[in-house]
Amino acid sequence: MNVGFPSPVTTPELPAPRILVTGHDDAGRAVLIADGPPRRSVALEAVPGTVFHEVWSTRESPARVDAAPEGPDASFALAPPPGGSRVRIVDIPPDSVQAALSPDEVASAFAEIGAPEAGTGGDRAPHPLMHRTDTVDYGIVLAGEVWLVVDEGETRLSPGDVVIQRGTNHAWSNRTDAVARMAFVLLDGVR
Repeated sequence: MNVGFPSPVTTPELPAPRILVTGHDDAGRAVLIADGPPRRSVALEAVPGTVFHEVWSTRESPARVDAAPEGPDASFALAPPPGGSRVRIVDIPPDSVQAALSPDEVASAFAEIGAPEAGTGGDRAPHPLMHRTDTVDYGIVLAGEVWLVVDEGETRLSPGDVVIQRGTNHAWSNRTDAVARMAFVLLDGVR
């Protein structure tokens, strides 16, 4: 069984991520059922250079390990399904693109990712793409340099750094001239 992969969306600096999925054959043996680019990559129109590579999602916890592959949801959304999880890789353009966004473009960006209510940026926000979701997110820097910006402070992140983001107001600032890449595992949460 092969879950199938489309043509990847890439940036000049970064190739499409490679996604491998395991499963079981009819005899119950572990097998590789997919190997290729993400089944869905979404380039945001509102923030050029931002690409969401949708890797996987689950709709319940604990997740069924013997079920047919779920893959990415049919609709594109920032948060995971209720009670579920979402894994994605995000290419983050430089702040020369992000910081130049107008309030209308920021609103369009969050609407484009199915979360118009998540945006918290404004005139006094430390970054225009500040946002908050009721999720626990594990963010891992894969390539480039990113600054984690929160209401009261910021810190520089390098490849290999991991952020556990627990429903806080935050943004990802790329202060270099190259696209950065992060992997995210998002878990549905409650307050």
